[in-house]
Amino acid sequence: MPKQKTNSGAKKRFKVTGSGKIKRAKAFKRHLLGRKSKKRKEELSKSAIVFKGDMHRVKMMLGMA
Repeated sequence: MPKQKTNSGAKKRFKVTGSGKIKRAKAFKRHLLGRKSKKRKEELSKSAIVFKGDMHRVKMMLGMA
């Protein structure tokens, strides 16, 4: 059986933590930043964990499942 290809876009966007969770960046931090508060921009800069409902889909794209 052939190997499963990793989705190139996914491997650039997601990182796997030591415990097996998947880290992602938050959206809305690219442009139109003048109207957003400093606090909001700081929160958007932090990483987040992929939601449980999306975990299987992301793992498939990363070739983990």
